[in-house]
Amino acid sequence: MYRELPVALPGTVAWAVDRVGADGAFVLPDGCMDLIWHDGGFLVAGPDTRAHRTTAAGPRAIGLRFAPGLGPRILGVAANEVRDTRIPLGDVWPAADVRRLSGAAARDPLGALAAAVRRRLDSAELPAETAIAVRLAAGATVADAAADVGWSPRTLHRKSLAAFGYGPKTLARVLRFDRAVSAARAGVAFARVAVDAGYADQAHLAREVRALAGIRLSDLVSQPGSAAKRSTLLPSGSATVA
Repeated sequence: MYRELPVALPGTVAWAVDRVGADGAFVLPDGCMDLIWHDGGFLVAGPDTRAHRTTAAGPRAIGLRFAPGLGPRILGVAANEVRDTRIPLGDVWPAADVRRLSGAAARDPLGALAAAVRRRLDSAELPAETAIAVRLAAGATVADAAADVGWSPRTLHRKSLAAFGYGPKTLARVLRFDRAVSAARAGVAFARVAVDAGYADQAHLAREVRALAGIRLSDLVSQPGSAAKRSTLLPSGSATVA
């Protein structure tokens, strides 16, 4: 079961999965990167372009999900280098840092992850790319989002590859999908979801869900353990999802 945990880190949501079945977990694209602790060690999860099912089953996993644009700053790897992949943390962090994290995680996995991230945050300010993601999630055009930070659309596209793993138009598409799925899982009627999320109609919503998740929205919502998750684009705080 997926649930969210309190953590005092800007642009970050802490989560836990208490049990992953033999079929793994169904993970949806959301524009984010994650730092994950599990029984086998630590993983960096890159931004996804399409839903996938994890291959590893296990009793427990704890992670920190970073707002779009924040992950590369903390993890030290460009988002497009780990797009649609999961890699060992030791591939991007010094061995000494990973050993220190492993020792601390044996006692308190979430506390160890949060402390490691805190040491790598040079300020409480979120990067400019995260502000762009907020604007795109709210429906701003790519040109308007670029103008907000004084960049040309071409500069925004180049910076977006490293910050988000893909261009701003793809990010906007993924964020709209994530917002729509969260609303549907919260019980909003699909027709209203389509309108509120900015799709042309319910058929357009259905096509996008098929393209990004590979299944129908009704099947996605009815999956065991489905739950709306809190957006990393909102201020960090406490939340629990059953």
